[in-house]
Amino acid sequence: MADKTDLPEDTKKSKDQDDHPEVEKATPTKKSPVRLITWIVLVFCACFFMWYMAADRHTPYTSQARLNALVVPITPKVSGYLKVVNVRLHSHVNYGDTLFIIDKKPFKLAVQAAEANVDKALQMMGYQGAAVKSAAGRLGMAKAQLDRAQRNYNRVMKVFEENPGALSLADRDAAETALASATEQVSSAEADLEKAKQNLGKFGPENADLRAAVAELEKAQMALSYTTVYAPSNGIIESFNLDVGHYCSAGKPLATFISTKDVWIQADFRENSLENIVVGEGVDFTLDIAPGRRYKGKVRSIGYAVSSGQDVNRGGLPNVSGRSGWLRDTQRFPVIIAIEDEEVMKHFKIGGQVDLVIYSDRYSWLNALARFRLWLNSKISYVR
Repeated sequence: MADKTDLPEDTKKSKDQDDHPEVEKATPTKKSPVRLITWIVLVFCACFFMWYMAADRHTPYTSQARLNALVVPITPKVSGYLKVVNVRLHSHVNYGDTLFIIDKKPFKLAVQAAEANVDKALQMMGYQGAAVKSAAGRLGMAKAQLDRAQRNYNRVMKVFEENPGALSLADRDAAETALASATEQVSSAEADLEKAKQNLGKFGPENADLRAAVAELEKAQMALSYTTVYAPSNGIIESFNLDVGHYCSAGKPLATFISTKDVWIQADFRENSLENIVVGEGVDFTLDIAPGRRYKGKVRSIGYAVSSGQDVNRGGLPNVSGRSGWLRDTQRFPVIIAIEDEEVMKHFKIGGQVDLVIYSDRYSWLNALARFRLWLNSKISYVR
């Protein structure tokens, strides 16, 4: 019989296992991937949270932004029937273009009647009054131009008070210059009229009938000039649905005018995102009307106040409303964005929605991530 030691090694192992059946063959255990996946998710969430906190301070992003421009009602100052309509809905017009002409005949007759009254007063005084009539007419036209300049100046100052960054200083200076020029023209016309009155003689200007006739002539000349309605600046006609023969009432708008002279974006940022926003910083933005495209801009101004929604209780105590929960609503403030890309004017729509991000030059890696985020949003906007 062969000795056990003479058996092959494999046979020895099998025999040993047969001799000891309680010893089981060791099998390697398989590691579960759940733990690894959990760690990966946790690390990703932590990195995403840190990026979100840093981006919120240094590259703030908002989707609560809209295109804005000046909206002006086109309102006649005299009543009458429309004789000429030179525009249609969505017409593009330039500064000084004639939009509407009201029937001039009644106003010309009023001017002629006023001139006749002046002649009558002068004849009664025995003096020649051609110079007075001419000066009065010029004064009426000068006052009409002053009125237009004053309304334009009031509109510009109102925009500055409500939204300081909506218009540039050049726009305000232009409005002030136009108002000053119109004022000087009125002063010059008044001086010419006074000189003409003095030429009538010592008692000429004191004549009550003459003063009344001259005042009526000035009023008639102004009313005649108001029969032509001009475009206040470059822009677009909106909310328009009338034609020749329509009766215009003084003070009642005929159409809405959207000025394209200055277009801006109002972006509402959360209060805790305003810390590092600086006027002049670069901005990238996308428009819903032009998906997949990105445009350039810069920060023009930052709002200083918003309505709190609570009236002042004068004579009493303030009523403070409490909020439940440990998180409060975030206040938002407007940031005005100047548009630097002229391509935007091809897609200009007042109230159009905008997504934008403000870049900080100090953190290039955050800027890169912000650009990628905006690029991704521009592509997603195709399916909104």
